[in-house]
Amino acid sequence: MQINKTMYKEFKEYPERIVQFGDGNFLRAFSDWIVHRMNEELNFDSGILVVGPRSNDKVYELNEQDGLYTLLLKGIRKGELIDEKLIINSITRGINTYRDYDEYLKTAENPDIRFMISNTTEAGIIYDENDKLEDRPQNSFPGKVTSFLYHRYKFFNGEVDKGLIFLPCELIDKNGEKLKEIILKLAKDWVLEDGFINWINEANVFYNTLVDRIVPGYPKENAESIQKELGYEDKFLVEGEHFHLWVIEGPKEIKDEFPADKIGLNVLFVDDLTPYRTRKVRILNGAHTAMVPVAYLYGLDTVKDSVDHKVIGEFIRSAIFDEIVPAMDFPRSESEGFASDVLDRFRNPFIKHYLMSISLNSMSKFETRVLPSILDYIERKGELPKKLLFSLASLIEFYKGERNGERINLSDNVEYLDMFSELWGKYDNTDEYLGYIVETVLGLESLWKMNLNEIDGLKEEVTKYLINIERNGIATALKEILS
Repeated sequence: MQINKTMYKEFKEYPERIVQFGDGNFLRAFSDWIVHRMNEELNFDSGILVVGPRSNDKVYELNEQDGLYTLLLKGIRKGELIDEKLIINSITRGINTYRDYDEYLKTAENPDIRFMISNTTEAGIIYDENDKLEDRPQNSFPGKVTSFLYHRYKFFNGEVDKGLIFLPCELIDKNGEKLKEIILKLAKDWVLEDGFINWINEANVFYNTLVDRIVPGYPKENAESIQKELGYEDKFLVEGEHFHLWVIEGPKEIKDEFPADKIGLNVLFVDDLTPYRTRKVRILNGAHTAMVPVAYLYGLDTVKDSVDHKVIGEFIRSAIFDEIVPAMDFPRSESEGFASDVLDRFRNPFIKHYLMSISLNSMSKFETRVLPSILDYIERKGELPKKLLFSLASLIEFYKGERNGERINLSDNVEYLDMFSELWGKYDNTDEYLGYIVETVLGLESLWKMNLNEIDGLKEEVTKYLINIERNGIATALKEILS
C-alpha cells in the first residue's frame, strides 16, 4: 500500500501560501520539515506548492502520495541516539512548468501566496539572456520567477501587499540579492514597465540565506526493510541528519511571519550571515566537493567510508586542516573546532551519504566551494595548495566518465558535459593532450570568473597530477601527494 491521505489519519489540508522551486531531497528534509513543524506547533497554516524545475514526471509521483512522504532523522544529540520517523504533511501538490505553465501562472493569482523557497543548486540562479516573457516556460529559474511575478503584479494591479518573501536556499553568496538582481535585469530586457520594477523593489523582500543539514536522500540499500517496518510504500523516503541550521539575513520583520525560532528550531535571523556562510561553505561543503572525485575514483561510495578510510581519510583531513582552515579569516581554534564537528557529522553511523549524490553540478560547486580556498591559500602562503589542486585534477579525471571500466553517471550542465565528452573523446594518450585538457578547463572564465591558467604554476601542477592519475591510477598518485 502506498502512503496517501486515506491511510494517514492525521492528514490536514492547508491553504497554499508557499511556492517552492525544487522537489529534491534537501528541501523535503529541510524547509518542508520546518514548515511541517510550524504547522503542527504554531498553527502556521501554510501549504507548499512544489514546482518541478525540470521536464520529468517526478513531481507527479509526489501527487500520487498526496504530497506525503516519510523523513528519517538519524544522529546523536548530546550523547543520545536520535532515530525519528516522521510523516511530513506540508506539501499540497506539485506541478511542472513544462506541462502546467498555465496552472503555474494561475497560482500567481492566489492572494494567499506569501513565500517562495528554492533550491536549484549553485547552477540555478543564473542569468539567461535567451529567456523571453512569452516563453512557456522560460529556461532559467530566475526567468520563470520573473514571469510569475509579472503575472501577479498585473493581476493584482501592483498592490503592495501582494509581494512575496523570497528564501532561496542555493549555496551561493548573497543568493537573495543575486536572484533579485537577475529578475530586475530580465525585467529590463523584456522592456517591462517601471511600475513593475518599482513593485519588485518595494513589495518583495529577497533574503540572503544559508542552509545546513546533511541529507543523503533516499536510503536505497535498506528502503525495502524500512518500508516493511513502516507498513507502506513510499517513493519519497528521505534520510537526513538531526543537525540543522538556517541563517536568514535581512529585515527582522520576517520573524513575525516565519517564526520557526519560537519552537526551538535552529533558525537564526541575523544582520550579516557572512561568517556563517564562509565557515560552512568552505569547510563542510568544500570538503564534500573536494573529496568526491578523489574518493569515488579510489573506489569508495559514501562519505562515511571515505572519512574512515586510512588513505582517503588522511587526504580529507589534510585538505581541511592544512589548506582550507589556514586560508580563512577566522581564529584558528574556532575553525578547527568547527572542522572537527564536521568530520564527526561525516562519520554519522546512521546515514549513508553517497558521493554520487553530492556530485551533481560538481563544476559550479567546485567554483563556489573550493576555488575560494585555493585562491586565498595562494595569497596568504605564497604557494599552491597541493591537496585541493589534486582534487581539481581528480575532478577532470572524474568527468572522463569512467571508474575501473564502469561508466560514471555524470550529472551537470550540458555545456560542461559536452565539453568533457569532446575533450576526452579526442584523447590520444599523450601527456601533451592531458595538458591541453587542463588548459581548456582552467580557461573557463564563464565558470571560474577568471582564467586560472594565469596563476603561476597552477596549470603545471594540475597537469602533473592528472598525468599521474591517468598513467598510474588514483591510488598511486594519491600516495605520492600524501608522502
